[in-house]
Amino acid sequence: MPKELPGFYYDAEKNRYFPIKGPIPGSSKKRKSPPPPIPSNKEKDKGKCTKLRSNKLLNVRELCGKVIPSRKGKLNFQMEFLKKQVSCPLISKYDGTQRVVDSALENSTVDINMPEGLLETDILLTGGMNGSLCIFEVGKVEQEFNQGVKCLPDRVWPLTVGYREGYCDSPGHLWRPQGAFVHMPSNISCIKTSQKHRASVSETSLKHVLITTLGAESSGGAVYILNLSEPLDFSSSIPTFRRRISMITSFEHTVWAADCSHDQKRAVVGTNRGAGMLDIETGVKSWVCRSKSDIFSIQFDNSIKGKMHNTISMPSSVCCLVPLELYDQCFLASSMDGSIKLYDHRLMRGAIQSYEGNNNSHSRIQLGVDPSETIVMSGGEDYQLRLWSMKSGELLFEDKFMDTIPTVVRWPKTEGVGKHMQGAWLGSEEGLFFMDWP
Repeated sequence: MPKELPGFYYDAEKNRYFPIKGPIPGSSKKRKSPPPPIPSNKEKDKGKCTKLRSNKLLNVRELCGKVIPSRKGKLNFQMEFLKKQVSCPLISKYDGTQRVVDSALENSTVDINMPEGLLETDILLTGGMNGSLCIFEVGKVEQEFNQGVKCLPDRVWPLTVGYREGYCDSPGHLWRPQGAFVHMPSNISCIKTSQKHRASVSETSLKHVLITTLGAESSGGAVYILNLSEPLDFSSSIPTFRRRISMITSFEHTVWAADCSHDQKRAVVGTNRGAGMLDIETGVKSWVCRSKSDIFSIQFDNSIKGKMHNTISMPSSVCCLVPLELYDQCFLASSMDGSIKLYDHRLMRGAIQSYEGNNNSHSRIQLGVDPSETIVMSGGEDYQLRLWSMKSGELLFEDKFMDTIPTVVRWPKTEGVGKHMQGAWLGSEEGLFFMDWP
């Protein structure tokens, strides 16, 4: 009698053993069914992608829970769903905003004096290469003062008829009061907000905005402070906005960037001759380092304790630095050749992640990071806007919806009072844009 071998059967006619293909008869184990398919991240047909792919992901979640099996291994449902949303955004352009938001963009929450009392609202601070400095109120204050400019959004991507009808893809109109426009002595190069909260919750928080100008042929750049500690009042015919701006100091050099400490007492300034430290209260400045090249971006990193002198090298001139808050040991850096990389202060031998596909050769373009620090955004010299996954480096969105370079990007801060805090503001020579997804 032939001996039984597990996984084989004996053929008496051929007098030999053959392997059993498939489950061994009598075995309690069942073959695992293949995992549900994950829809592709790339969708070439614009305007048809989000609903179908989102529904497939929802079906996968019902079957598999928060962890999705795929050919790439186990994936997080929440992250994959976010990627699908980001890959099909809705983008609107605001009329009446040309040439005032191509060099700097910031947002803040302030109080405005209204006839019925104080009203807390979101504002945008924009700077142009023509020296224009503006305040835009975001969709809450109607034209009760009968003066100013109302800017309405118009869909620019996608343009498919009937695409998500009824979905509001912007925070509403923008309103620029009559007194909220100032021409500075030279091009605006940087706008940075900072906020210091007092110990008592009942006390009003101190808010200051750091503003730098590039400088002209006959004079260097300068550093200014915009005081937003008191409520704004646009009911008066006197342009009170200008009165809130005071110059701290001027330089004999070109001023490209600046940032201030959390206590609002010091600032670092990047010029074409190096980096300087500035006492905001006294205006006294001193050089931190001298350089033969321009410093286009500089950050006051409050998370680093002690002395650190680690140095990294980018392929070409560094044009933007963005420190992370949730992962305070990490920061993003971009250079003029289009490289965008993620670094760790503790591991300075090389980048821990790269974001491929960006196009740049000589432009100073800002990087944007969403409040949850999962999405990286940048414009390119090919007029394309690109979004990547922070962790994986995967390119999620790439498209052209303007004929100029998207030079500035800004996600609203999470403490804002607006209703679309997940969206992002974009600025170019064409004007102001807003990107959102459901």
